Amino acid sequence: MPEHRPRELSEGDPFGAATLPYGVFTTSDAPDRPRVGVRYGDFVLDAAAAAAAHGSAHAALLDQPTLNPLLAAGRPVWQAVRAEVRTWLTGEHFHPLAEVTLRLPFEVADYVDFYASEHHATNVGKIFRPDGEPLTPNWKHLPIGYHGRAGTIVVSGTDVVRPQGQRKTPADTTPVFGPSVRLDIEAEVGFVVGTPAPANTPVGIDGFRDHIFGVCLVNDWSARDIQAWEYVPLGPFLGKSFATSVSAWITPLDAFDEARTAPPERTHPLLPYLDDADSEPGGIDLRIEVRINGETVARPPFAAMYWTAAQQLAHMTVNGASLRTGDFYASGTVSGPEPDQRGCLLELTEGKGPYLADGDEVTLTAWAPGPGGARIGLGEVTGRIVPAHGTTAP
Repeated sequence: MPEHRPRELSEGDPFGAATLPYGVFTTSDAPDRPRVGVRYGDFVLDAAAAAAAHGSAHAALLDQPTLNPLLAAGRPVWQAVRAEVRTWLTGEHFHPLAEVTLRLPFEVADYVDFYASEHHATNVGKIFRPDGEPLTPNWKHLPIGYHGRAGTIVVSGTDVVRPQGQRKTPADTTPVFGPSVRLDIEAEVGFVVGTPAPANTPVGIDGFRDHIFGVCLVNDWSARDIQAWEYVPLGPFLGKSFATSVSAWITPLDAFDEARTAPPERTHPLLPYLDDADSEPGGIDLRIEVRINGETVARPPFAAMYWTAAQQLAHMTVNGASLRTGDFYASGTVSGPEPDQRGCLLELTEGKGPYLADGDEVTLTAWAPGPGGARIGLGEVTGRIVPAHGTTAP
């Protein structure tokens, strides 16, 4: 039977009433019945059971194996459900977090990955083009991105198998095949699309809140050696598509109202569809922490990102592309100006390594300032590297 939650959370708990992220879970007594849950401290509210018990008009949206029906319902429903959830926190239908199994919370439609940190792009540019301009000529004019592989997005806690592929170093006369030896992380922030938009109806910057349901942490694993050999001229492919880890918890966008902040000063004039000078502050003051095997290696600040999530959404639809419920896009590696704020090993080691070894476990966590001194939490993303399946090409 579900347990009651503690009456008071510990001071500073980032998963209090101001946060209330959504996920999908199962219990040991009903392993084949995933349903929507809401995290509150170290407990999970069975939102489906609570909604049914209280006669909620939205009960059917919560008794689902994914968040997609709730995502598709639109912002007025998101706000109504969130208000209802707050009234259910003093009741029953809670399970200890440690006793549930968390699932990938939404069915991913399409996936786009951006390259929105000027600090990251500059650091990488200096590594790969030491005698040239670090930033490409288009970088300050549009949010650079690429379409990734939705089918290999996995929930936090899923092991990451070391990918295999072709690689070629300057010392090699021909490419070789085998496991990646430069396996890396990318600390990112992801955005989940709820309300769809038909083709040829671009979503402007001011439409961001109407279409984006929530926010989560992302680790977009990268095989740097495979990527370096394959990416000219078409960009990321097998070096990126083997795994992207996301949190089991999606924190509603409205939870970050107190954390909204102005992005860095833009140094180039923006075209009208990207101009956010008269819009609400587009940045979010998220403080990310990256740990490898329990040791903190970086604290990237999301507030330093040059391109905002609203601009990214505007750019990815300006050509007439549609939005589907469950579309997902990530910020690209989050890095700040200081050496300990770099969100990947490529930057942290200036390209020299070491990179990830088999058995290494990477964990991302983050929080943002909330109302009344509260902290708004993002669910962690953890992944452990396991050896490649074999070492020779088929």
